[in-house]
Amino acid sequence: MQPTAKALLALTCLTLSGVSLGAQTLTIATVNNSDMIRMQRLSKDFEAEHPDIKLNWVVLEENVLRQRLTTDIATQGGQFDVLTIGMYEAALWGAKGWLEPMKDLPASYALDDVFPSVREGLSVKGSLYALPFYAESSMTYYRTDLFKDAGLTMPERPTWEQIAEFAGKLNHPDKEQYGLCLRGKAGWGENIALITTVANAYGARWFDEQWKPEFSGPEWKNALNFYVDTMKKSGPPGASSNGFNENLALFNSGKCAIWVDASVAGSFVTDKSQSKVADHVGFTFAPHQVTDKGSAWLYSWALAIPTSSKAKDAAKAFSAWATSREYAALVAEKDGIANVPPGTRASTYSDAYMSAAPFAKVTLESLKAADPGKPTLKPVPYIGIQLVTIPEFQAVGTQVGKLFSAALIGQSTVDQALAAAQQTTEREMKRAGYPK
Repeated sequence: MQPTAKALLALTCLTLSGVSLGAQTLTIATVNNSDMIRMQRLSKDFEAEHPDIKLNWVVLEENVLRQRLTTDIATQGGQFDVLTIGMYEAALWGAKGWLEPMKDLPASYALDDVFPSVREGLSVKGSLYALPFYAESSMTYYRTDLFKDAGLTMPERPTWEQIAEFAGKLNHPDKEQYGLCLRGKAGWGENIALITTVANAYGARWFDEQWKPEFSGPEWKNALNFYVDTMKKSGPPGASSNGFNENLALFNSGKCAIWVDASVAGSFVTDKSQSKVADHVGFTFAPHQVTDKGSAWLYSWALAIPTSSKAKDAAKAFSAWATSREYAALVAEKDGIANVPPGTRASTYSDAYMSAAPFAKVTLESLKAADPGKPTLKPVPYIGIQLVTIPEFQAVGTQVGKLFSAALIGQSTVDQALAAAQQTTEREMKRAGYPK
């Protein structure tokens, strides 16, 4: 007789905690994505197995979460015990000694089951500073019914120009059907993540090998002109306010013919309880153009423990529980195997999962192909595909994101936005002492 997911979780939690952790309250800061909302719902199982641990949830929109966590950890404010962060923060904050190393995990956690690229992205000099909840690349979602009706065929590896051509043919604003949905909301993890992969595909890079910004080059001009022109012709109204969640809602309500975004959305767009178009979604690789280098990103939402936490053992027990194979089994048992958090563990990609999740093959191949060490056509001095892993990027990326959002709504021209981005980035990099 096979043990149930709940029984396995109970065993894992006991192993992780080892001793009674005492009465404690964990404050968990997380993002308002569907997978994290599910984690919050299923965490009742964790609390049942740890009656002395109470979970206090702070669920925030992506940009707000990043701002709150950055302020708190930089000031050692100690408001939170578990942080939902990405590879960018894990690398930088781990190096500064702001995060607890995730060491001495029990054999039952099976750390070797986690994909090496994901482990490395959350590590500094061999020390792991966060446990991956899910990992993602980016991909193209499209409406198979609309393509069929229009006599169109989506290539396995489309170019951005092909995407724009399809979007133009499928754009019918009078029916509230828009050709292409892309992120427009300003933020280094919002519109900049998407636009940087577009720029990479056009052969652009944030910095040359001497850390000089390259927004004045033809590659960035071609990429941003393409993005702005295509969104104005075939995007939804108010695109400058749309991030991941807003575009997900548009796609699931049947208002987007094509959407390029995080691969983690695969289980959401095929979930009939939240998607009106669940039976009519196709999946293929993120668009490329002059190169496929850096055309799809690599990212992980992960759980980390700040050194300021006064409940580190309890925080570690929860973080390991939420990122374990047993948690994946619980999700499969409660919500279906296609909803298991993707992209982190080799064991997730079983025959059963691959059969149940039509997006799994593209996700897996995209994750394997992503190379943050060689993210662009030309060499660069930085690590990161859709971001630059240096402390200054958070501020610079946010400023540039605002400039690009302004170009999208016509407050400035593309040339003006790029000139301002060049000036802003040069100033901030000079102030920070680059090249170092």
